[in-house]
Formats: sequence, C-alpha cells, structure tokens
Amino acid sequence: MAARTSDPTKGSTLTRIHRGMMTGRTVLVTGATHPDPHRADERPAYPGDQRAAPVSASRSASASPAVVAVPPWAARRVRNEWAELCTPTWQPAAFDPAMVAGLPEPVRRYLTHAIAPGTPLWQSVEVSMTGHIKIGAWRRFTATQAVAPRLGYIWAADARLLGIPVIGYDRLSGGTGEMRWRLLDLVPVVSTDGPDMTRSAAGRLASEIALIPTAFGCATWTAGDSPDTAVATFGAGEEQEHVELHLGPAGQLRNVLMQRWGNPDGKPFGRYPFGVTVDGERTDAGVTLPAGVRAGWWRGTDRQDAGEFFRARITKVTFR
Repeated sequence: MAARTSDPTKGSTLTRIHRGMMTGRTVLVTGATHPDPHRADERPAYPGDQRAAPVSASRSASASPAVVAVPPWAARRVRNEWAELCTPTWQPAAFDPAMVAGLPEPVRRYLTHAIAPGTPLWQSVEVSMTGHIKIGAWRRFTATQAVAPRLGYIWAADARLLGIPVIGYDRLSGGTGEMRWRLLDLVPVVSTDGPDMTRSAAGRLASEIALIPTAFGCATWTAGDSPDTAVATFGAGEEQEHVELHLGPAGQLRNVLMQRWGNPDGKPFGRYPFGVTVDGERTDAGVTLPAGVRAGWWRGTDRQDAGEFFRARITKVTFR
C-alpha cells in the first residue's frame, strides 16, 4: 500500500509535526508470525507469555480484580486496538534469575537489575508521560502509551502549537503503522500509513523493550561488541530489528541504540542511527525502567544534538 498523507499545511510549522513524528518515533513488527495470545493453540511457549488473567502492578495475581483498559481521549478512534494491547497477562510466571542463567553476562546483568525475583512476567504496560517534542521549537505535550511487544503500541498525545491543541496518535497494531493528528481534534493535519510508516514503527517498538523488560522472552538476546552491551533482536529476515542496550556496571540502562528505518532531515528512507538516552531510573512493582528519556536521530555522530527531538518524564506505569 502506498503511503497516504493528508497535509493541508504543507511547508508550515504544522507540517513539521508529521516530519518530526514520522522521522522520529517508531515500533516493532516481530517478523514472520504474530501468535494470537488469546487462542490457546497459538500461545507462545515461553514463561509468562500467556495473557488474560489481569494482574495490576500494585496487586498480586491471586488478588487482582478484572480490569478494563480505558483509552485516553486522543486514542478513542482506536479503542479496540488499545484494549487488545492492554489485555492483561494470563497467569504470568514469576521471574526467577535462573530463567536467564544461560544468557550472556551483559544480558543477565540487565535483566536481573530490571526485574526483581518474584515479579510477574507481564506482557503489557501502559505508561503516562509529560515532556517536550521538537516541532520547529520545543513544544510541551502530555501522552499515554500502551505497549505489548508481541502486538504493537499506541502513543496518544496532546501537544500545543501556538497555543492550539493538536491531538492524535501514532500506532503499530494489526501489523500496520499509522499516524492520525487533528488540529483542535477536528481538522486533520496528518494522516499517514503505508510500508515505510509500518517499518519505522517496527523500530520504535523494538526500542520499547526498555519500558517492559518482563517481556524479554519476545526477543533473542546476545552480547554486544563491548562488555557492557546487550543486544535484543526482534523479527526475522530483512526486517529484523537489532537494539543495543548500553549498561552500567550494575546493569542499569544508560542508552538504547539502533539503526532505525526512517527519513530524518528529508533523506531517502533507509536505516539511520537512532538512540535513546536514559535519565535516571524508577521502580514500579518490581520492575526498574527509565524515569526519563531523550530520543533522536544521528546518535553517536556529530549531528546528535541537532537530531534530538523528544524529551519525556514518566509519571505513571501500569503493568498488565
């Protein structure tokens, strides 16, 4: 399918919403197959990858009530996809360091730092955040994101442009990527999908493993070129995503680096250096994840500072 873009403000500041988001934010398609976790005959065979019995991040599995995920207003048009991404994990196994004993040392270091023993291996997370996104100038936003690494993500946000709200989402769900943004939640300003959008979103999703390390079983893990680097690989073939996690001595996550599909600065679509810098940690329900992040293109090059377009602080985390 060819990408479709509806942008009545071509050449204006609003156009840069599309360019900044399209060229700066993405998610993971895991490759050849996407097991349906709701069907017993297609549930992936690794610990904790069944879904359905709800487990709140603040409650034990045995005591948790049923939870219905209500999407934010900006994602109401994709409420069904939101509900699927937020489907609670079915009787999640409890993390035991022995589960990762056979993995390379940097991988063990990261996972045992990020996941406390006994923590349920949740496969879905909902994250609220505030921050600034660079659309010409730095603009403040609030957002909520649902992530399920085997299924996709939706990032729904409310930003301000010259005091006017721009509301919408970008997503990867059902194997396709999409952006939909509206001025005053009424006038379409960005409407984009197609193969390049989907492939860019695949890279973004791969990097989101940092928000839900309990879903480590959806990736293949290897050691990186340096002693402090773990590599997570998603998918297969030409569309594989390789994500480097650069670690501190205790396993704390410092940077996420990858070659991500996109067209930064208007270049032809291809793979370009992309990265996320972690600003501090927070621990929620036994899971340690970034407290703040800064993201951008050209990481590791002399264009890194100019390529940064996203800064956020996480305000709330709910695992399911």
